[in-house]
Amino acid sequence: MKVLVTGGTGVVGKAAVDQLLRAGHTVRLLSRHADDDARQWASGVEPRTGSVGSDQAVAGAADGCEAVLHVAGIVAENPPESTFQEVNVEGTRRLAHEARRAGVRRFVYVSSYGADRGESPYHRSKLAAEQVVRAEAPPGWLIVRPGNVYGPGDEVISLLLKLVRTLPAIPLIGLGDQPFQPVWMEDLGLALARAVERESPRETAVDVLGPDVTTMRGVIELLGGITQRSPVLVPVPEFMARMGTQALETVGIDFPVKEGQITMLKEGNVLPEGAVNGLTETFGVTPTPLGEGLGKLADALPEMLPSEGTGTLHRQRYWADIQGSRLSQEELFEVVRTEFYSLAPSGLLEVGAEPGSRTAMEEGATLTLEIPMRGHIQVRCVDVSDCTITMVTLQGHPLSGAIRFDVTQVAPGTLRFEVRSFTRSADLIDRIGMRTFGKVAQRATWRGVVSAAVDRSGGTAPAGVEEEETALHGKDAEDVENWVEEVVMRFRRGQSPEVGEGEGVKG
Repeated sequence: MKVLVTGGTGVVGKAAVDQLLRAGHTVRLLSRHADDDARQWASGVEPRTGSVGSDQAVAGAADGCEAVLHVAGIVAENPPESTFQEVNVEGTRRLAHEARRAGVRRFVYVSSYGADRGESPYHRSKLAAEQVVRAEAPPGWLIVRPGNVYGPGDEVISLLLKLVRTLPAIPLIGLGDQPFQPVWMEDLGLALARAVERESPRETAVDVLGPDVTTMRGVIELLGGITQRSPVLVPVPEFMARMGTQALETVGIDFPVKEGQITMLKEGNVLPEGAVNGLTETFGVTPTPLGEGLGKLADALPEMLPSEGTGTLHRQRYWADIQGSRLSQEELFEVVRTEFYSLAPSGLLEVGAEPGSRTAMEEGATLTLEIPMRGHIQVRCVDVSDCTITMVTLQGHPLSGAIRFDVTQVAPGTLRFEVRSFTRSADLIDRIGMRTFGKVAQRATWRGVVSAAVDRSGGTAPAGVEEEETALHGKDAEDVENWVEEVVMRFRRGQSPEVGEGEGVKG
């Protein structure tokens, strides 16, 4: 069947789309940038440009669809453009009316655990949206209330992972002992796909949470074990946290909990003893233990493209023309690809900085690196072809961009090994840091890698290690951004599920 999905590019929505595709269904994706968003799936996803905030965009969106999965919503307001009332409540009303008009057989609304009792503005808006569904959605509707969802790019646990990897100290609300019950995104995605596919339960609300109760402190301790880092935990009184979150975000410092989420933490996010957990008891999903899910998350953070950074895009080139190499072009490339860890200069770059992390540059591999004063950062290998490797930085890196390694034959008997980086700072704080120590360390690192490759070749570089730095503007910067985005999207399509490739929602 064809399913209209809103919010399909977020953590929850993407997981649900993947599971629907695996089960053989097709998806119509409603989003503001649907044509671009749909490129990350190889097939089965039809783009529909628009948003739930527009009557015109929603009109006709469900034509030809048998079901609607409504995930889109906001957890923080940005008035006047984006408010809880307009997006969470009125957006749901628009979708409910459209689903009824189109005669869909199933309308699944993704609410939030605690919406029926929570006092935060977010929870109040989700409850109001639930009331809209009950009154105005077509018969057979279902409300799913997930607990805190974690997965690549989520706004809490992914951010905690970034902080554990990069900071010597992490702020906590109070003692960090507020309990919650997080659910792994793939488990929730499977539950939502089954909710869409099945006829029952109907016209009720189902709570869906993970198998383990934890706290912010507990999550940080688990992440510390995974990353082999032990940041100091700094308790922040609740009133100070409320005053400080907006100020911190204004100057570019991420805080692991937004202002409205402080209220939700106090309200509790744990199933009462004896209550039904729809994840297992309604949808029959085998839950992922928290420790296992965090281990998956550690290698699954999303790529951060050059277009997502701040400031000027810089291109840096470091290369050497090697004469008399004992290795062929292909052999030198294999040394770079499989033994990059041995080329990195000691004290400036450690490859494989976390237990079990990869060291060879294979397509799809995520490498964890340790950099002085920056902690652990990650890059993902998104393309290996024709003696060229392209790696892209992941969220949590001080830079957003791509690094390219090339081994080419520039003349008979002469090989060129080149490292080319296209980067801009990830945010304001990193922009300041990269202007000082970061830039010096980056230059020394890549010069060291090129010099080590010359030594491994057995040849010589009469001109030594050469370098060039250029600030890119206008079309030059746009061309690089488009190139990196296309490489990443091609990689994502290769990783995406094919329609009907498995039995994703059965059970």
